[in-house]
Order: sequence, then structure tokens, then C-alpha cells
Amino acid sequence: MKKRYLAMAMGLVLAAASTMAACGTTKTATASTTAEAASGQEEVNASSASSSESTTVEGEVASVDGNTITVNVGTADSGDSSELTLTGETKTVTVTDDTTYEYQGGMGGAPSGEAPSGEAPSGGGSSENGKEDVSGSSDESSSDDSDSASSGKAPEKPSGDSGSAPSGEAPSGEAPSGNPPAKPGEDSSSSGSSDSSDSEKQAPSGEAPSGEAPSGEAPSGGAPGNMGEASIDSLTEGTHVIITLADDGTANTVTIVNAGGGATGNGAGGGQSSAADVTYTSDNEISEDTTLSDQTIDSTGTDEEGVLVDNGATARLSGLTVNRTSDDSTGGDNASFYGVGASVLTTDGTTYLSDSNITSDAKGGAGVFSYGDGVTYVADTTINTSKDTSGGIHVAGGGTLYAYDDTVTTAGESSAAIRSDRGGGTMVVDGGSYTSDGTGSPAVYSTADITVHDADLTADNSEAVCIEGLNSLRLFDCNLTGNMPDNEQNDCTWNVILYQSMSGDSEEGNSTFEMTGGTLTAKNGGMFYTTNTESTFVLDDVDITYADDNDFFLKCTGNANQRGWGTSGENGADCNFTAIDQEMEGDIIWDSISKLDFYMTGSSTLTGAVTDDESNAGDGGDGYCNLTIESGSTWVVTGDSTLTSLNNAGTIVDADGNTVTIVGTDGTTYVEGNSSYTITTDSYSTDADTSGASAADSWEDYEVARPEELSAD
Repeated sequence: MKKRYLAMAMGLVLAAASTMAACGTTKTATASTTAEAASGQEEVNASSASSSESTTVEGEVASVDGNTITVNVGTADSGDSSELTLTGETKTVTVTDDTTYEYQGGMGGAPSGEAPSGEAPSGGGSSENGKEDVSGSSDESSSDDSDSASSGKAPEKPSGDSGSAPSGEAPSGEAPSGNPPAKPGEDSSSSGSSDSSDSEKQAPSGEAPSGEAPSGEAPSGGAPGNMGEASIDSLTEGTHVIITLADDGTANTVTIVNAGGGATGNGAGGGQSSAADVTYTSDNEISEDTTLSDQTIDSTGTDEEGVLVDNGATARLSGLTVNRTSDDSTGGDNASFYGVGASVLTTDGTTYLSDSNITSDAKGGAGVFSYGDGVTYVADTTINTSKDTSGGIHVAGGGTLYAYDDTVTTAGESSAAIRSDRGGGTMVVDGGSYTSDGTGSPAVYSTADITVHDADLTADNSEAVCIEGLNSLRLFDCNLTGNMPDNEQNDCTWNVILYQSMSGDSEEGNSTFEMTGGTLTAKNGGMFYTTNTESTFVLDDVDITYADDNDFFLKCTGNANQRGWGTSGENGADCNFTAIDQEMEGDIIWDSISKLDFYMTGSSTLTGAVTDDESNAGDGGDGYCNLTIESGSTWVVTGDSTLTSLNNAGTIVDADGNTVTIVGTDGTTYVEGNSSYTITTDSYSTDADTSGASAADSWEDYEVARPEELSAD
């Protein structure tokens, strides 16, 4: 089988005319660099360090177990080293303290994980978990308006406060330069364009919103995309590597050609690129205020946008049929991060889209996408996408999108029905149906601030929800369903996950999942999983249906690092879970490298055990599990349980109503029961202090009224 890999750092295949930088830095490049970046297919010359097959191993990482790397061997195709053909052979290589890790292009880490010498990373650097944490700004700017226009360079984004969106203020600045083509359905005179029939626009560049969008200078000696120093922890399933062997057969150098795998569900995959490298192309660019209705737009170009709204324009679109079809489109990071190839893309301006039909059959062909200064309102519209990396409605780079009563279906991989990506943004969804059918395609994938009300959200072949890093999802009176297949690469199977990957798609911080009312259904595996992040869960009177196996209600632990989520033995979770008038079934699982504060308030009931599972805790830590039960709440114990602190003003019994024995780790008997189960805890109290519990939000706090521009004339 063949797999195409995107470059980890832009410009590696070009001559010295290109100034190379890591993801997010402004770069001077030849015209061919920009063209390749726009297509998302700039390729790496992945030549081996040695021509002798006996001294090198090239292929995809199959697994990493301690100091052993298992590789699915492959060969780079002649004339196109980004095409890797797997041979079917598997090799196991041992790494030592002398092994050096590097990203292709010479950027990497010293042996044994030591930091490289030289200057410290500028522009922010990366966190210990490999997440992007960049706040630097670009030096590139235009001296005046005419220079900007003549150069064709994208405008810069200023920094600013984040407001309600975790990704920060949307990028702003001058409109992209260049003459726009005729608007859809109009001639060139009405659109203000010259005789050009299509337009190429660069994505807004410069400083990213609130440190989340790719920006800042490349760390000295660091990895592409600010993914941190190269180390064994940089290797995940699917990573393309070239390993040079020492005389004794151990690994001398591990060169990472691309960082595959990584994120659950919705990672875009492929190489990293910056906004400065991205060029938009559309035959239907709207760069001044425009009203269109009852038109059909067919878009067949490679990685082109069906409709592109920019230059601060206001587009009022109704009754459109947009058909985005292309067998040659590439998808990947440029599609996921910047909206390249979307059916309807707004990068700088406001779009009102209503009563329309959007069909996409192109890789990276998102239905409706808001990036940067783009604001989109979409109502009563049907969206169907069928290829990979093609979300239904999508924000990134600080974009904003409001949706009302839409019907959205996606079929590809990494194609969440409600999707966001690097740089985040804000989404508010009111009503409608959102269904994803592809693997790795949750109903909602959040690297943004997302609120949904009164909607049906279904993932037929994936977890229901994935939230990464400093981002959030609030659901009010929604019906949420997930059906995640089992995968041996995962430590468990879950329905809702809050985590931090190594992908760099989100800023490090607290992930928040809140659900009030509605229904929540898992068709396979456990319900909630949090790992390698801080997290907050709030459940308020949700009707929950569990899978037949129901492995757990909540798992708050470290992970085995099979996907590169943090450092093994140090990648636990710090979780605050609040249940309000909530019925819950299943075990709570925690470990000593995690911290869990679990609050049961109102008339909540938990039926399950609380267990300490040290499987992924390494040498252990000073983590804890504190359970607080308010008066009126009940814990129905189904097995021997272990906690750090139990604060109980409610009721604790087994399924037969028997009192459960509660003993201290020091041998103290706090409660003498007649149940066959025992709870062991470091401390016990009959007071229940719930001051640390979270309160449920209200839909009215986030509701955005449907604008009159969406109404029929």
C-alpha cells in the first residue's frame, strides 16, 4: 500500500532560496514553495542517511514499547520520496541512551532527551506534552497599502483579547490584495474585478490569536510545528522514520520524516504549514458586498474553494446549490487549519447562508468553514461531505460560525460533523441534525469554544465527542450518540474524551464538557475518558444509555503513550467532575498520577465502584481521588472501592440496600456495615463541602438570535 506524507516543515524540498522556519513562522519562499504549500502536498526528500539497507531501516512506526521501536518497513518511491511503499516486513530496533532523535531537516534533540544547546526557543516554544504554545508574532509587514497590494502578501493579524473564544480575538488587518474575479452569476464589471476569471489569495498571516494559531519564530533546534524536541515520545503509530543503525544493530539516529498518528479521531495528519504559506483559489470570490440567490455553483478545481468570501465583504446567499467535486484535491493540514478547498469559506467578512444545498466530494472539502476574521451564519441548509478531512461546519484560526436548523452528514475519516482545528474559534449551533459516518470522525471535535442547543448529534463509527486542550463544548437539550470501534492501539474505548495530544492543534489547558438535559448514548465501551490534560465535566439531569459492556463511567488516568499523548508515567489527568441531579452507572477508575475531585449534588445517584488502576501510572505519583456526596445523593456500591478522601453527607449502600463498611488505610473503621463490599479511604467525613463543584450554565447565556439577513425577502 502507498501512503502520501506531507512535509513536517515547509520548504525542505526547495533550494536555499527558501528561508525555512517551523510551523507558524512567516517564510520567504519561491513561487513553487507557495504553490506546493497551497496544495498541502509539499514533499520531503526523505533520502536515507546511508545507501546500505543493512545499516538503515525506513518505514512506519507500528508501536513503541519501552526502548523498542517496531517498524513496518517501507521504501521511498524513486523520484518521489514522499510516496512510501510498505513491503510487509516488520523490524524491531532497540534504542539506547546514545540514540539521537531528529526531525528531517536537522532539527531535533540531543541523545537521552537532553535539550539542544544554543539559544532558547523564541516565540513561545512548546510544552512538555508536545502541544503548540506559541505567542510570537511575525516580523513581516507592508510599509504602506500600495506595497501590500503590489506584493500580494497576506495581511497581518494583530494580537488581542480572547473574549469568549479560547482561541483569542479573530485575526484582523488589511484585506488580501489582488483583483477579485466576477462574483457568481455576475460579470466582471459588477464585481469590480479585472479580466481575471479566478483568484488566488493568501491566508491572513502574522500573529496568531491568543497564542493558539500557528505563529511565532521557530524554536532554535526545535521541531517543525513547535512539536517539541524530537525524542522517543515523538514517535506514534504511523510516524514515517528513517533509523540509522550502529554496528551492534541498535539505533544510532532516528530521523522523523513526519509525525503521524497522534490525535484521536480527527487529527488532520500530514505536514505542518503556516498561514503565510497558504493560497486560496476560487472562481467564485466575493470581495465586496453581494447578494446571491437561487444559483448553482459547480467547483471542480484542485484544492479550490467553491465560494470564497474575503476583503471584509458581506455576502448574503440563499437558495444556492454548491457542488464541490475534485478527485485531485489533497485535504490535509491546509484544509483542516485554513479552509483550503472548502465548499463555502469565509476568511475576512460576513456570510449569511440560508436555504441552500452543499455537496462535497473532494478531500478537504469542508461544507461551511470560517477562518480568521470570517463570520458565518448558516441556516436551514443541507450539507453532505463524502471525503476525508471534510467536516460539515468548521472553524479554525479564530473564525466564528453560527448555525440554525441545518442538516449535516459527513462520510470521510477525520470529518466531524461539527469540526474545529488549529487556532480554534467560536461556534454556536441552535437546532438541526449532525451525523458523521466515518472512522475517527466524532459528531463534535472541539479545539474551539462550541455551544450546541436542541440538536441531534450522532457518530456512527467514532466516539461522540473529542475535546482537546484549552477548549470547550456545552450541550443543552441535545441528543448525543457515539459508537467507537475497539482499537488495540487505545488503552480503552470511550464515548467522550477530554485529552491533550502531541499534535499541536490546541493550546495546553483545561478541557470542558458540559451537558444539561437531553440524552447521551454509548453503543460501545466506556462513557467518559480523560488523560494527559486538565478537565472539567458537568452533567445536569442527562438521560444516559450505556453500552452493553460499559467498561467504566469515568476513567481518569494516564495512558500507555501508544498515541504519543504525553510522557508515560507522567500523563495523568487533573479532573473536576460535577453531577447535578444525575443518574450514573459504571465504575470510576483513577490512578496515582491523576487528580480527581468528583462531586455528587442534588439527587444524584452513582451505581458502581471506585477503583485505583496503576496500569499506566509508571512509578506512581501523589495523585488522588476525592468523592463528595451531598445530602440527597446516593452511592450504590457494586464492588470493593479505594479512594483518597470520602466526604459523605448522603447515602452509601449496596444494591441490596446493605450498609457498606468504610475503613481507613490506617485500619480505622469509620462505618461498620453488613455489605460484602468495603470502601478503603485515607480520610472520611460526614460533611460534604461542595464549594469546589461546578455550576451548570444556561443556554440563554450563549444563545445568538437568528439574524434577519437569514430571512427570505
